[in-house]
Order: sequence, then C-alpha cells, then structure tokens
Amino acid sequence: MAEAHRFAPSGGIPNSDLPLLVWRGVLPEDAAAITRHFAGHGWSNAWTNGVFGYHHFHSIAHEALGVSRGEARVRFGGPGGETLTLRAGDAVVIPAGVGHRREWASPDFEVVGAYPGGGNYDIRRGEAAEAAEVAANIAAVPRPAGDPVEGRPIWG
Repeated sequence: MAEAHRFAPSGGIPNSDLPLLVWRGVLPEDAAAITRHFAGHGWSNAWTNGVFGYHHFHSIAHEALGVSRGEARVRFGGPGGETLTLRAGDAVVIPAGVGHRREWASPDFEVVGAYPGGGNYDIRRGEAAEAAEVAANIAAVPRPAGDPVEGRPIWG
C-alpha cells in the first residue's frame, strides 16, 4: 500500500491537490528492470540519474521515480514541505506541480524517472512570472490510467 503525502503551496512551488504517493521496497534494485517495470504499466520516456539539488517541479507531467541504488533524503513540497528518505526498491509518484529537491544522497544513489504515456516534462523553479502559465499547465495534465508500480487506478 502506498503512503500519501499532501503539501500546501510553498516558496513559489504550487504543489497539488493530488497526493504524492510512496511505495516502500516494491521494485527491483536494477535500473533496467525498473524501466521495464514502469513501461509495463504505461510509464515511459525513462531516464536514469539522480534528483536535482534545487527545488523544482514539472508543470506538464506527473513523474514516477524508482530508486535503483543507494538512498537519499528528498524534500517534497518546496521549502515548507517534508523530507523523506528513499532507498533502493522504493517508488514515488510525484503529481504535476509538486516540488522536489535532493538534500543528501549516498554516493551510489540512482533513480529511474518515467512519465505516463511517455509524455514530455518541463523543469520549473517557481518563478512568480510563470505562475499563471504553470497553473494552466497543471490543470491540463490528465490523470494516468494506472500507477507505475501495480497498474492500478490512481487518484480516483
């Protein structure tokens, strides 16, 4: 079962009415296997790397992260959000608009990122001049048919 976390707007980060979802220890500890697992549930356009060390969010896509190696502390929800420790095997679904930033990571930390339907993504930092555009973008992002972990309906 997934943990659900909700965040109010914080420091220019709009966040979302949809909850951030976290599954613990559900994925294989291998980037290629996570990529295949996510793709099997309709989440693709995958990359393998880390999490940026600055607050950012995506306004045109929801994002899945699967930890393939190591561990990290990631702050979700902007400056006033919550820091979660993520370890190999964990999965996270970040709704469009929810901020995230790496606060610390082990030297071997690695994640796979993917998007529903293989969609594109943008990188936003919460600039005031972009607020109206960002709000419109987030409102237009469709809910995915299923989650990247089990393929079950997500967010009602």
